[in-house]
Amino acid sequence: MSDMDHRPGVHEAYLLKRHLKLEALDAVKAAAIAQEIDRLVGVDSVALDQDTRRLDVAYDASHLRIEQVEEIVRRHGTDLDHGWWTQFKEGWYRFTDQNVRDNIQHEPWSSTKLPPRR
Repeated sequence: MSDMDHRPGVHEAYLLKRHLKLEALDAVKAAAIAQEIDRLVGVDSVALDQDTRRLDVAYDASHLRIEQVEEIVRRHGTDLDHGWWTQFKEGWYRFTDQNVRDNIQHEPWSSTKLPPRR
C-alpha cells in the first residue's frame, strides 16, 4: 500500500489501527460517535459494531492521539469497557502513540557521519 491508498493527510508510516470495547451503547450513540470520529483530521477509517460494542479506528498518529478518540466516546455518554484487557490495550495504545510521535521528531544518526569539529 502507499499513501495514495489512504485518505488525504494520512501517512501509512504513521498509521495505527485500534480496537476498543465500549460500555453501554445504543444505535443513536454509536452513530454519533462514529460520525464525529470520522470527521477528525488523520482518521483513515472508523467502524463501530453496536452488537459487540467494538470500535475499530485507523488513524495517523502524527495527527491524532487515542485520548482524543476516548474523549469523543465519553462526550456521547459512554465509556471504554473497564475490563483488564481493555485497560491493558489502552495503556499499550498510549505508549505506541507517543512512540510514533517521538520517532517523527527524532533526527537520524549514523556511525559513518563525521563528528562535529570543535
